[in-house]
Amino acid sequence: MSPSMLSNEQVDAFWRDGVIVAEDAVTPEQLAALRAVFDGWVDESRAHAEDYGETVDGRARFDLQPGHSPETPGLRRVQSPEEVSEVYAGVMRQAATVDMVADLIGPNLRFHHGKVNSKLPGTATQVKFHQDFPFQPMSNDDIITCLLFLDDVTLENGPLEVVLGSHRGPLYSHWHGGRFTGAVAEEVTAQVAPKAVPCKGKAGSVCLMHSSLLHGSAPNLSDGPRTLYITTYYAEDAVELSPNALPSTLTHELVRGEVTGRIRCSSYEMLLPEIPEGTSFFAQQEATGG
Repeated sequence: MSPSMLSNEQVDAFWRDGVIVAEDAVTPEQLAALRAVFDGWVDESRAHAEDYGETVDGRARFDLQPGHSPETPGLRRVQSPEEVSEVYAGVMRQAATVDMVADLIGPNLRFHHGKVNSKLPGTATQVKFHQDFPFQPMSNDDIITCLLFLDDVTLENGPLEVVLGSHRGPLYSHWHGGRFTGAVAEEVTAQVAPKAVPCKGKAGSVCLMHSSLLHGSAPNLSDGPRTLYITTYYAEDAVELSPNALPSTLTHELVRGEVTGRIRCSSYEMLLPEIPEGTSFFAQQEATGG
């Protein structure tokens, strides 16, 4: 058995709060390589006026912020970067992040999906409050979203804002007015937003977040970028209950442990999500009131 990456105190804090920030989730060399690849994608995006590239199901891989231009590039999402970058694929499989997840939900883990979310200077991307689990219902909720900081995350550059302990509360509907908006209702936001706390940290840290935790983030008001490499892992004995909204050729890859041949179920109830037309839920949140 490999040594634990997280202390007992960190594990206890995660299950109490639904989130922790842990330092040194990647090596300095891994961090530099991730940044270099993403910087290349930003430069490449200057030559495009609309979303481009193609994922395994034919949707655009590179998602551009409204107002994107060659002078002020707004590359806000790269879907499944592991499919097109060995650097990202290696980190997804081998980084200390994966071992931290194993400390929390057990030794047998599968990869669910990955993406890069970036808030570049001069862009106004804002994420409304939501929970991840209603986007990806599975037979049990041992699912952890890992937000790896490629830049220092500060109060000014749009940090993740989380409602501590909300993973132990209700699963809120993300459907409003007959549409899947990708956000909780406005009255829920009004109740929880004042309680939200920011997740800050230096580059190379990771925010480990339970899939049922309420969270959102504000626009980047700084003059520097705030870029995250986000990977989601789940317990090997969980099974998807709706189509994967962001499939890739690496979906369900076993990244730690062994195949058990077992299915474990937890009790909950929710409306099934809607598969977005694009690979980004930003458009869903922009199209409707949260």
